[in-house]
Amino acid sequence: MTTAIIDTPSPDLPPRATRASTRSRRARRIARRIPVWIIVTLVLVIVLYPQVWLILGSLKTPTEFFTNPTWALPENFFNFNNYVDAFTRGNVAINYRNSILVTLPSVALIIFFGVAAGYALEVMIWKGRRATLLFVLAGIMVPGQMILVPLFIAYFRLGITDSLVPMIITYTVMGLPLTTFLMAAYFRSVPREIFEAATVDGASPLRSFFVIGLPLMRNSMLTIGLIQFFSVFNDLLIALTFTTNRNLATIQVGLLSLRDEYGTQQYGPLFAAISINVIVLLIIFAFLNKKIMAGLAAGSLKG
Repeated sequence: MTTAIIDTPSPDLPPRATRASTRSRRARRIARRIPVWIIVTLVLVIVLYPQVWLILGSLKTPTEFFTNPTWALPENFFNFNNYVDAFTRGNVAINYRNSILVTLPSVALIIFFGVAAGYALEVMIWKGRRATLLFVLAGIMVPGQMILVPLFIAYFRLGITDSLVPMIITYTVMGLPLTTFLMAAYFRSVPREIFEAATVDGASPLRSFFVIGLPLMRNSMLTIGLIQFFSVFNDLLIALTFTTNRNLATIQVGLLSLRDEYGTQQYGPLFAAISINVIVLLIIFAFLNKKIMAGLAAGSLKG
């Protein structure tokens, strides 16, 4: 009995012309991406170089600052004396405490009143709400520098200048117009039928606000809250205007006072304090980046 062996034909390899065409398309695609990669690399270098230079500068001694070139690396990468001096001699710990005590209440008040105003102007129906919204938006056009001196005089007459209250009030009032405008836009993207159904079920406007409005605005509140947080935390002008006591200075004002007993600028502790400030804000942004993007896109669609 003979067994017939049938040779199965091997699959044909692609012709050389096809392989060459594939390689050519791939090469052209890579060539088109090269300018994009170069631009992205340049942008990263421009953005990251000051941060790296700042952190490396915080590890240098005073002698290195005055004798070595600015681009020179620190001689000891484990020299953290500048960070110790920033927290002890530079009063940075107290400055951070004051910044937190000013920023958190200010942002909380801005968000709460901004969400409530956006709900009242966009969801509730009452006469004159459009004119009121335009009046609120006019507050965005008023430069804050114009009202600082009158505000300081008013706070002085009220006897509250020797506290953090003037800064909290000022930040809250100056952040409300933009927050109200953005929150009205976010509420405009929410289908009105949701609030109408709640009204039919017997919910009052106040209940609808707390049960429906606030939960729907979580991403938007987080986004605007972070924007206002960075704005308040990094502010110098208002904090410098209303700070009458060194122990009430925020971190931005405290950075100006990092000098020795002879009035000489201490670059090492200054770089260390700025590095801490930048790193903390970058960590906050990195952890909440997706929430920020979701909140920014929430008001872009009508749905």
